[in-house]
Amino acid sequence: MALRILGLASALTLGLASCDDGGAKVETGAGITAVETPGAPQPTPFAIENSAVIPIRSRASRRDYEIFVKTPPGYDKPQNAGRRYPVIYLTDGPYTFQVASGISRVPFSQARFDEFVIVGLSWAKGDAPADSRRRDLTPWRDPQIKGETGGGPAHFAFLKDEVMPLVEGRYRIDPAERTLAGQSYGAIFGLWVLFHAPETFDNYILTSPSIWYADKQALKDEAAYAAVHKDLKANLYLAVGSREHPGAGGCPGCDHDMVADQALLAKTLKSRNYPGLRVRAEVVEDGYHETTFPIGLMRGMQQLYLKD
Repeated sequence: MALRILGLASALTLGLASCDDGGAKVETGAGITAVETPGAPQPTPFAIENSAVIPIRSRASRRDYEIFVKTPPGYDKPQNAGRRYPVIYLTDGPYTFQVASGISRVPFSQARFDEFVIVGLSWAKGDAPADSRRRDLTPWRDPQIKGETGGGPAHFAFLKDEVMPLVEGRYRIDPAERTLAGQSYGAIFGLWVLFHAPETFDNYILTSPSIWYADKQALKDEAAYAAVHKDLKANLYLAVGSREHPGAGGCPGCDHDMVADQALLAKTLKSRNYPGLRVRAEVVEDGYHETTFPIGLMRGMQQLYLKD
């Protein structure tokens, strides 16, 4: 079944304010009166094409989640019956899956991108989204943060041992071409995976990483990895908004210099001279913490899937 998202408020036929065909009039707030046609079909939710929702219960936590999957336009064509596709896994699925689906639609339809499968993992059902992501996506406990934290390693085990086998058992996915994408807490989740189980994914698209979290433990994990490894095989794309810092030119209420933190991480990783690591870090002009992800995700996708 297709993934259904925001329901339409009503099935409306737009008309001039002076028109009256007997239908109920509704003010839209834009100087236009919408006339609801008598006997019109009831509104239905908007559906993302070629998508499905797969329910899953974590064996370890006993929590329920949903997996959102979208296949590219050519997936069901007879000539591609034996083809396996790259896949991009996204944390914070209720938000990121819709973004990934929307921004890839035209590049797919115009053959600008090589095709790939999109997979989003939801927050735990029954939990407030903020509570679920704070618990599941933070790799370390932080007593300075109110609420449960530090569930990242367990959530990674759920992703790796349960979600990925389920998805890759049902869809023609190439396990040698996996990408992990995340925003904010999702990005430090991705950094934890990069420094603890880098072989799980080939590529990482991480935007607005909350490197400040847990006294910048992500930087300490990076140093610990470097102390015992001579290589790190991955393609890493980082993006942060230019406004994600306090002070002049930043944003009201920003307490952490996320621009400087990303720059330090990128500089440090490049200085390691790992033969198998490629790092690209960008600052999105006028980007805020709430707005950087779609731009960063598209640029990361272009790095990986743009046709020659």
